Amino acid sequence: MRTITMRTAIFEALSEEMERDDKTVLFGEDVGKFGGVNAITKGLYKKFGGERVFDTPITETTIVGAALGMAITGLRPIPELQFGDFVGIAFDEIYNKLGKWRWMHGGTMEVPVTLRLPIGIAGGAGPEHSQSPQALFMHGPGLHIVVPSTPYDAKGLLKTAIRDNNAVLFFEHKVLYDLKGEV
Repeated sequence: MRTITMRTAIFEALSEEMERDDKTVLFGEDVGKFGGVNAITKGLYKKFGGERVFDTPITETTIVGAALGMAITGLRPIPELQFGDFVGIAFDEIYNKLGKWRWMHGGTMEVPVTLRLPIGIAGGAGPEHSQSPQALFMHGPGLHIVVPSTPYDAKGLLKTAIRDNNAVLFFEHKVLYDLKGEV
């Protein structure tokens, strides 16, 4: 096994799953050319192009709503909210749409969305950029919640989440990005 950081494990999982399935798209605030505020997606824009890795405006509701639309029409979207703290802005789209639509429509559609949400305090970012809101969704019908604690867990769980045909909220603690472990 190799020793890598959680940041690298997440990057590898994203890259490998995008290579595996050309219907997988990655988007969010600054994830494209810039490579993400946490440098997780750096290099994916160049590797997969602007149609599969792209930036969005700062509009969390639209990001999540677009992911739902993409998912129910055959894509496998991986949206990222720049900070998990902003889930409150998109709460309706996450709780009432991502989690429930499959079941509200008699199981006739799949919602393969993996919403990446960086959480936790890191670098003194302040109260609007340092929360851990995952408990808000623990009882959300139809939502799968993932909170990895090691690079090994992060890579395996992210790959599993992306392949899942249900909505998965993938919470990544920012303090753990530089944690090293065997993968």
